[in-house]
Amino acid sequence: MTERNPEHAVTGAQLLRAAQAAAPHDVEALDAELLLACAMGRNRAGLYARLGDPVDPTVVAAFQVLWQRRCAGEPYAYLVGEREFYGRAFSVDRAVLIPRSGTETLLEAALERWAPGQRGSVVDAGTGSGALAISFQLERPASTVAAVDYSAAALAVAQANARRLHAPVSFWRGDWLQALADHSVDLLLSNPPYLADDDPHLPGLVASGEPRSALVAPASGLADLRRLAADARRVLKPGAWLLMEHGWTQGPEVRRLLAGFGYDGVCTIVDLDGNERVSGGRLTD
Repeated sequence: MTERNPEHAVTGAQLLRAAQAAAPHDVEALDAELLLACAMGRNRAGLYARLGDPVDPTVVAAFQVLWQRRCAGEPYAYLVGEREFYGRAFSVDRAVLIPRSGTETLLEAALERWAPGQRGSVVDAGTGSGALAISFQLERPASTVAAVDYSAAALAVAQANARRLHAPVSFWRGDWLQALADHSVDLLLSNPPYLADDDPHLPGLVASGEPRSALVAPASGLADLRRLAADARRVLKPGAWLLMEHGWTQGPEVRRLLAGFGYDGVCTIVDLDGNERVSGGRLTD
């Protein structure tokens, strides 16, 4: 058996410097630290505690594969299989969109309209990874939360997240709101596809592996937003809210369509960057 020569072993610091020096401009240096920690089976603090130590060659090889994939455009969340959302880790794969901070704006808007201890029916339409529905259920445990998605693969991811996080969310496969009974919902949330076919961000998102069906909608990205606003009138109870995430330039059009469909109190909430991100209204009769 050949002994390893410690004089030729690479340290974590050396490995990081070499990786970061060769990274494309659009890949954050932080990703190298996080992926190396993942390859080592440590958190970031554990990585820095041993940064000067020699790294096992098998760990070096595993990190280099991960880093090459990241530099080729594969999202960090898909590489490690999870993404944090509202303080919890959610498993993700290529069947679902990676949860984003903009959707936390949607969650917070919903929580503001639902008092702690309040009971009632809440539906997340187009749930994807389940991050929105599960987070709402855990933040408002007295509510009854259901989530729907057309993709069976996405629902499998969402259901696994709910089991791991012990969230009693009901899931079913369906085409938006078709399976819902009339006037049965107290709060409806959705982060539907809202990118247009010619959106300049789309090529990068598709190339990274995120599902196109969860990103793109006809009619300049407004088709699913319009359908939800129209169909929600049937399923919402009097006084219930509809809240929808949308693109940062779509606020005026979404407000117009909500008002046109008879919603009252139409409003838009901005995200942490000051962009219009969530619009909604309520039915009063």
